[in-house]
Amino acid sequence: MMNVLVIGDIVGQPGRRVAAALIPALKDEFKLDLVVANAENAAGGSGLTPVIVRELLDAGVGVITSGDHIWKKKEVLDIIAKEERLLRPANYAPDTPGKGSVVVQADNGAKIGVLNLQGRVFMAPIECPFRTAVEAVKEIKIQTPVIIVDIHAEATSEKIALARYLDGQVSAVFGTHTHVQTADEHILKQGTAYITDLGMTGPHDSVIGRRQEQIIQRFVTGMPAKFEMAASDVRLSGAVIEINETTGRASSIKRIQRSF
Repeated sequence: MMNVLVIGDIVGQPGRRVAAALIPALKDEFKLDLVVANAENAAGGSGLTPVIVRELLDAGVGVITSGDHIWKKKEVLDIIAKEERLLRPANYAPDTPGKGSVVVQADNGAKIGVLNLQGRVFMAPIECPFRTAVEAVKEIKIQTPVIIVDIHAEATSEKIALARYLDGQVSAVFGTHTHVQTADEHILKQGTAYITDLGMTGPHDSVIGRRQEQIIQRFVTGMPAKFEMAASDVRLSGAVIEINETTGRASSIKRIQRSF
C-alpha cells in the first residue's frame, strides 16, 4: 500500500509558508509516498511564477496542479513547458503550453499518474473534461494503474459526475477551486477515492483567502475594490489517500486540516 497527500488550493505567501512548514511532519506522520498540491493561486493569490514553482518543489511537493488562474502571471510561461511536474488542465487546446498529466516515481519506487482537468459549468468553455479524461487515463494506464485526478471546477455536480464516470478507472478524484473543504470524502463502489473539494491552504480569517473587509465592501457597494491577501488563521487543507499500487484501488481517504 502507498499513501498520497493531496493539498487544496495553496493561496499566496501564507499558503506557501504553511505548506513548507507542515509537509515534512505530515510525510513522517502518514508515511507519505507522494504529495500533490494545487497551487494556481500561490503567487500573491492568483497565478504562479518560476521562483514559486521551485519553492514548492523544494518544500516536498511532488506534482503541482492548477486551473483557470494558471495564466495570471505571464512568467509561468518561462517554466510550464520545461517542468513536467507543473501541470495545467489537460482539456485546454492541444497547442497550449505545458502538459495536463504526468507519471512520476513515488518515494516507494512505484509510478503514479497525475491528471489535471478543469470543469466547464460556470467556467470557460474549453474541451470536455470527461472525454479528455478517458483518453488521458488510457495513456497513463500503459505505465501505471495508480492515477490521481484533480478536477478544478465550480459545480459540485460536475465533480461528482466525473468521479462516478471514472470510478474503477482511477485511484482518486479530488476537487479544487472553491477554497471550501467539503465533508463528503468516501470510496466509490469500484474503488475510487473521492472528495468534492479539498479546501484552501492559506489564511482562513478571510473570504476565500482575501481580506474580508475589502470583499464585503465590494458586495455591499458594487464598486471595484482591490483584493489583498489576508494573513491570519493560516491552515493546510487536504486529504490522505491510501492506494494499492498493484490494483490502483483506493482503500481509504482521510480529510485533514492543520493549523500553522
